[in-house]
Amino acid sequence: MLAVVLAALRGVHGQQTVDEAVSLYYLANEVATTYHGMMIAIPEVEWDVFYRMSASDMAVTLLDLAKRVNIRAFRKSPRGPKKPRPERDGNAKQGHVSTAK
Repeated sequence: MLAVVLAALRGVHGQQTVDEAVSLYYLANEVATTYHGMMIAIPEVEWDVFYRMSASDMAVTLLDLAKRVNIRAFRKSPRGPKKPRPERDGNAKQGHVSTAK
């Protein structure tokens, strides 16, 4: 299901934008949590319209829904640059001295 959602988003917002800006973690989390709520709140008979749809109609519907997605809500959080390792304070020739008693 995640691949279908990503394909719809790429179709509307562009492949480069989705690949560089959308976090798979946040997107998968949103799908998983929303799915459970929708299964509770929406009766099963309401989903029959999607079962009867042809593949082309489903693609058009998915693209229409993808237009309404706020991409910024699923923005990646890139890791900042690594900090350099701090200089050692002790003398390397001296070695370790245990203070445990």
